[in-house]
Amino acid sequence: MIAINNLSYLIGGRALYENASLHIKPKDKIGLIGLNGKGKSTLLRIIDGEFPPTSGDVSKSKDCSIGFLNQDLLSYQSEESILAVAMQAFGKANELQATIERILKEMETNYHDQLVDDLAKAQDQFETLGGYSMQSDAEAILEGIGFRTEDLNRPLKEFSGGWRMRVMLAKLLLEKPSLLMLDEPTNHLDLPSIQWIENYLKTYEGAVIVVSHDRSFIDNVATSIVEVANQKLTQYSGNYSFYMKEKQMREEIQKNAFENQQQQIKQTEQFIERFRSKATKARQVQSRVKSLERMDKIEDIVDDSMVMNFKFGFKQKSGRSIIELDNISKSYGDLTILKNTTAKIERGDKIALIGANGKGKSTLLRVIAGTEKVTGERKEGFNVLTTFYAQHQLEALNVNNEILQELSQAGSEKSEMELRAILGCFLFSSDDVFKKIKVLSGGEKSRVALAKTLISEANFLMMDEPTNHLDFLSVNILIQALQQYEGTFLIVSHDRHFISQIANKIWYIEDHQIKEYPGTYDEYVYWQQKKEAEQKPKVAEVKVQKEKPTQQQKPPKDPNLQELKKLQNQLGNVENEIEKLESKKGALEAEMAKPEVFGDFNKLQEKQSEYDALTKKLETAQSSWEEIAEMIDAIEVN
Repeated sequence: MIAINNLSYLIGGRALYENASLHIKPKDKIGLIGLNGKGKSTLLRIIDGEFPPTSGDVSKSKDCSIGFLNQDLLSYQSEESILAVAMQAFGKANELQATIERILKEMETNYHDQLVDDLAKAQDQFETLGGYSMQSDAEAILEGIGFRTEDLNRPLKEFSGGWRMRVMLAKLLLEKPSLLMLDEPTNHLDLPSIQWIENYLKTYEGAVIVVSHDRSFIDNVATSIVEVANQKLTQYSGNYSFYMKEKQMREEIQKNAFENQQQQIKQTEQFIERFRSKATKARQVQSRVKSLERMDKIEDIVDDSMVMNFKFGFKQKSGRSIIELDNISKSYGDLTILKNTTAKIERGDKIALIGANGKGKSTLLRVIAGTEKVTGERKEGFNVLTTFYAQHQLEALNVNNEILQELSQAGSEKSEMELRAILGCFLFSSDDVFKKIKVLSGGEKSRVALAKTLISEANFLMMDEPTNHLDFLSVNILIQALQQYEGTFLIVSHDRHFISQIANKIWYIEDHQIKEYPGTYDEYVYWQQKKEAEQKPKVAEVKVQKEKPTQQQKPPKDPNLQELKKLQNQLGNVENEIEKLESKKGALEAEMAKPEVFGDFNKLQEKQSEYDALTKKLETAQSSWEEIAEMIDAIEVN
């Protein structure tokens, strides 16, 4: 569908790409990853035709259409409703609808056969294009990504940039281009909307390229990963988790090859040095010199991981209680956010506040910070020193300061050497610390603001979406910093991988109440799935009880017994499938251990792909078995 061949692209003499190639096939689901500043967004703009390549070519099939969601769309304004803006996707259908309305208007005063024929043709075309369902389709997608039904007829201009971006995303999804390119779509979505988009993209009929730093999102959407590194595009089959394993395997092979070649070079250079002056060895010396010149050098592995080696502390230890909320209520006019709710944060709590936008997460943060007026009692504990990180703090940075100067003015009284060490943890090394804030990218500014937050020596941190604009490496640095932080924190985030690594409690707002799950995010997800599975048979039972047999009907059979037999048959089928998959997996493991396979990288890669696909099927089957078994248990208990 799209072929990128020998692409080179220069910015001010610096090569972002050099002889890079990539082929995009129909229905590909590609996760485009790499460090900030390596050219991911630039590649999308080259594919879209906005940026011409310095050399090489990008060829597209004639029927290839491209839809591109990028950050420039944040500034789009319109007087039209968000529903009308989204429905602009149906260009031809909208034209036909206008034609139909014009003909019907004309027929009121000038009825003749030609008009009837024109109307019939227009209506047939309109129906073929799905015109009669386009409004319901647009409404479904807008509501799927978080809009309320009552908001659909509000003008676009009334919404913030993030919500306008959602409208543009909905418009692109409705256009259904051959290639859908999404640049950081999750930055503007809450968790339910992210999960909705994931499910939509999995079954999307066209190809998809996604740039995202949300690891779980990439894992769930992508069937292949393209890494931007060293001015090249390297493709890996499989999702992000598979990429991590495959990359490690490739790097081990490359590392061994590099070390072997270096040993060979060293021995050759020693021979040349030893016999350079001997006439009898002149021919052999020249032969070895030429062999070194002709040798294709193998690059060493560049370790792009970063281990946090600085411990973030605080001036004084807080008391056991950090914050207590008692019968707190908060409303904006008729909109109730919190109602007579109670919660408590204790020293050592690592809390992730999750849920859909509009539920009051940011309001709750302000309530806890003491900046939002409420009814009820807010009680702050002893010796609590609080700092608050939010995206608006990026604008609070002094753009004329250098990075080092900005941190030195944060009031931590740390030495320049200590500040340099901290900035090194946040990927600012050597002369980078003297860069002006005004020349930094959004991700770099986020890292500076995060560094300022963590050196504040507060014992209670509050953070609102700290991973926005951070790449994978920067998110990993933040995870490490928070994992070794000995204080207390409350963080709002929609990044599932991030919160699964840092939280020991989960908060969410439901029915205007603060609810708490006392465990990790993975445990919370398992608990939620189990609760939903247990409720399914009960819902079915309630429906059956409401249906009373009439005199003409025979009483229905016991629905629980019927459901039980059905589930037991399903369980048996899944058990047979698991047995077959385990047998295949064992055979494949034995085959991969053979020297002729293990020693051949291409064969090993092929078998590894088969093995991973088989493992995924087995995990799915085992999850199905657990779900069915739980449903059987729930029926038997009742």
